[in-house]
Amino acid sequence: MIEKPTIVCLCGSGRFREAFEDAEFRETLAGKIVLTIGCNTKDVARSQALAHFKPMLDELHLRKIDLCDEILVLDIGGYIGESTTREVSYAASLGKRIRFFSEENRRAF
Repeated sequence: MIEKPTIVCLCGSGRFREAFEDAEFRETLAGKIVLTIGCNTKDVARSQALAHFKPMLDELHLRKIDLCDEILVLDIGGYIGESTTREVSYAASLGKRIRFFSEENRRAF
């Protein structure tokens, strides 16, 4: 029987879609439950027909952080935008463990 797995929420810019897919794959193989972006909010924000969904999607991601044990920040190239900064601050206020892709990637080599 598997122990209760850690729940990790992926946070970062939607422009790094491939990094989200790679992290979801790696974290799942590490035995974790992965919560990730449901759709790319960068694309939603750019479309006038869909832009009104962005605030709801941002709030939905905070609810995912409520559910998780830790977040993994996909700070590709050191980039952390406004929404991700808000998510990191929110996770910290809840006492969630915060991991950064750039730090883990640096230690791997």
